[in-house]
Amino acid sequence: MTSLVRSTRSLLLLELLNGMRLTLVEMFKKPSTVNYPYEKSPLSPRFRGEHALRRYANGEERCIACKLCEAICPALAITIEAEPRSDGSRRTTRYDIDMTKCIYCGLCQEACPVDAIVEGPNYEFATETHEELLYDKQKLLDNGDRWEAAIAANLAADAPYR
Repeated sequence: MTSLVRSTRSLLLLELLNGMRLTLVEMFKKPSTVNYPYEKSPLSPRFRGEHALRRYANGEERCIACKLCEAICPALAITIEAEPRSDGSRRTTRYDIDMTKCIYCGLCQEACPVDAIVEGPNYEFATETHEELLYDKQKLLDNGDRWEAAIAANLAADAPYR
């Protein structure tokens, strides 16, 4: 009996008609794809993208050179050098991140007691050379200035869960 049913279905092309019906139904539904360069899908507040160093509202950099981010980095991508300032506080003289080593784990952001180093919302930072992915302190501060509003909003949205 099953071979008779199979033969009848194959003779009447029921599988083909069923596939064409499914195609017709899907053709009139709203598309689920995103036209990427022109449309962007929403990001989670916890998204970990390009690194940035933040500043206080008065313009002073937040990093206090505690070197916790350097110590916790499993990929050893962060290098920090510091020296004391005239007022007795410590600040970094060198803050480098090798983005080709970074595994975007977010441990540096979690370890920082003053939220100085953060991973921002930018995921479009492809480059043509390796040297462009060696971030120095100035590049990180520029990223922080550029993305400060989005970073602050993401940290505020994530604050209840920390």
